[in-house]
Amino acid sequence: MSLTSGSRHTAPPDHGYRTEHDMLGDVDVPADAYYGAHTARAVVNFPLTGETLAARPHLIGALAVVKCAAARANAEVGALDDARASAIADACAEIRDGALRDQFVVDLIQGGAGTSTHMNANEVIANRALELLGRPRGEYAALHPLDHVNLGQSTNDIYPTAVKLALDAHLADLFVALAGLRGAFDCKAAEFADVLKMGRTQLQDAVPMTLGQEFGAFAATLAEDEQRLAEVRPLLHELNLGGTAIGTGLNARPGYRERAMEQLRRLTGIPTLVSSPDLIEATQDVGVFVQLSGVLKRVAVKLSKICNDLRLLSSGPQAGLGEINLPARQAGSSIMPGKVNPVIPEAVNQIAFEVIGNDVTVTLAAEGGQLQLNAFEPVIHRSLSAGLDHLTAGIEVLTEHCVRGITANRDRLAATVAASTGLVTALGPALGYETACAIALEAHHTGRPALDLIRERELLTGAELHQLTSPAALTGLPAL
Repeated sequence: MSLTSGSRHTAPPDHGYRTEHDMLGDVDVPADAYYGAHTARAVVNFPLTGETLAARPHLIGALAVVKCAAARANAEVGALDDARASAIADACAEIRDGALRDQFVVDLIQGGAGTSTHMNANEVIANRALELLGRPRGEYAALHPLDHVNLGQSTNDIYPTAVKLALDAHLADLFVALAGLRGAFDCKAAEFADVLKMGRTQLQDAVPMTLGQEFGAFAATLAEDEQRLAEVRPLLHELNLGGTAIGTGLNARPGYRERAMEQLRRLTGIPTLVSSPDLIEATQDVGVFVQLSGVLKRVAVKLSKICNDLRLLSSGPQAGLGEINLPARQAGSSIMPGKVNPVIPEAVNQIAFEVIGNDVTVTLAAEGGQLQLNAFEPVIHRSLSAGLDHLTAGIEVLTEHCVRGITANRDRLAATVAASTGLVTALGPALGYETACAIALEAHHTGRPALDLIRERELLTGAELHQLTSPAALTGLPAL
């Protein structure tokens, strides 16, 4: 599902102010603004992060599509005349296409359970709809942000519905990025299928494997994460739209909820959108966000572990493991000539740390809800959307600027396998544990290859050694 595109509508230049009114009194609003009094107050009240709704196009697009569905549903049940409904729907369509994004000016973190975000959307849609009707901005007697754009609605059903749709769109982007990284690791697994190396446990030599198996495991772990994300995604499709303030549906016309959901399915192209069976429970419940955050933490933890491995495997190049080479992206030091650092994996590590920290924020915000509403959904949305955005971008960078360009140091890998005492493990069944242990210890203390010691003592024939140390025998892979 795509909620937005890149086109923009620029408001015509103007000067001065217009006066609008809300329950607290008069408010001066820039004359060329599409937002109104409620938004202007929110800008003053919440100068918190410097990150406004304009930075979250998925949420803006989701708000627009929900408002469009609501307008069409209200027209169908006779609550809204066709002229106003059409103007609102047309304004929403423009916003979904990227118009007026710079008019969404409230901070992402705000008090009021998302009310300021919702008011911002209502006012921008209303003023653009007024223009489409040939009226000036602010002439709310003709079309009002609350009486018409917000008819039969509440922040408490519109905002969480829009947040869920926005996160669903973010997830679609993440799936594409994960599939690309998994494919890159699969390609490397095939490329390195014949490259023997030592596997390690607790950073100590263990038993032989191939570099292809190691990279194949990276691909497999990403595939598991894709499955876990796919499992949580349908939970985002259960909505409380039509529940209004606390889930009772107060002020919504009979039949509105069903028609709004049908319009939303049609507009988004998501046939699995459903109305929650208990709207009162759904209005206060944020369990889906906790679950999504937990799965994102899982992705971040595993992705960070992969980046740790890439940094270890490429360490050196002379004094470290030096088994693989990461593409050189930039000079690594202001003092050490020729030094190149694993900057791409390091950057992705830091994104993972952020996502893990965001999970704590989501957990506390979810726990902090009271009675019929959770007031902290703005910080939940910000934490999840930022994590999804940054994970997606980090994965794309890791794929293109790191994984696709990795090469293997084949000679070094072959030498470490031949010299490692870990090779003796494969010979344990033939030698017996005590003999194998003695050979391994002597090889470790003398620095002589274990295979040389076995040949000298004629513990195995040449044919037996060849068979037992073949790549197929050592790795469990079929003979090449």
